[in-house]
Amino acid sequence: MTDTPFQFFDVHVTCARRLTPSMHRVDLGGSDIARMASAGRDQRIKLFLPHDDQDAPVMPEPSADWYAAWRALDPAVRAVMRTYTIRDLNAATLTVDFALHGTTAPASRWATRARAGDRIGVLAPVEAENAGYDFRPPADTDWLLLAGDESALPAIAGILEHLPAGLPVRVWIELRDAADRQPLPTRADATITWLTDEPGASGPAAADRTAHAVRSALLPSGTPYAWIAGESSSVKTLRRHLVSERGMDRARVKFTGYWRRGASEDQLLIQDEAA
Repeated sequence: MTDTPFQFFDVHVTCARRLTPSMHRVDLGGSDIARMASAGRDQRIKLFLPHDDQDAPVMPEPSADWYAAWRALDPAVRAVMRTYTIRDLNAATLTVDFALHGTTAPASRWATRARAGDRIGVLAPVEAENAGYDFRPPADTDWLLLAGDESALPAIAGILEHLPAGLPVRVWIELRDAADRQPLPTRADATITWLTDEPGASGPAAADRTAHAVRSALLPSGTPYAWIAGESSSVKTLRRHLVSERGMDRARVKFTGYWRRGASEDQLLIQDEAA
């Protein structure tokens, strides 16, 4: 895969620890980590995880059409593929934060059991500029709006860490439990609103909590840029509010569905393949 900005890496766990009740951090090392590169703070990568009875993932042969090669492998044997965000990257370590979803989710199960030396595969960029990240505010941006759920928290944290001093930022983060809040250091002028589930909550307000919160908020003046990620339908609802009701230029509202309620990533892959 030398002619593409993404390449396969054989990496191993160097450290794993729980950050909050629903967030687990895994540091990964390897001889080639220094070749990874990214200009994005919400950089997506592919993780290839072994099955419970395997010591290492069964990977496709590196090629321009690696996805077809992976699909051709026996599903019972081939590596479990999942999309995650780089939380941090330096010459020696790739850090990935896992939002935990119970023991039935393969990635959550792997992360909570991860021990030093455990091997996985990673498809990551080797060129800083690539198509795997979305946070690209134009130069004339006066202020930022960031919104997401716990699946987007690693990306939001990475974005906030690298913003310039004094830039106005309004942030909404939806969590299942208030105990999952974590420090979000930034030099920007950031107002962070944490939204958590209320016992017994139901109806539209519970389903689109972030959109309801943003709808009632007083936003800064000037030219905005919005970055929204998380559950697909919630993301679309908030984007619709910002464009239709707030009058934001749709080209300045980047929205990404990280997951879909009621569907696993495997199911979404099958749907995409059928389409």
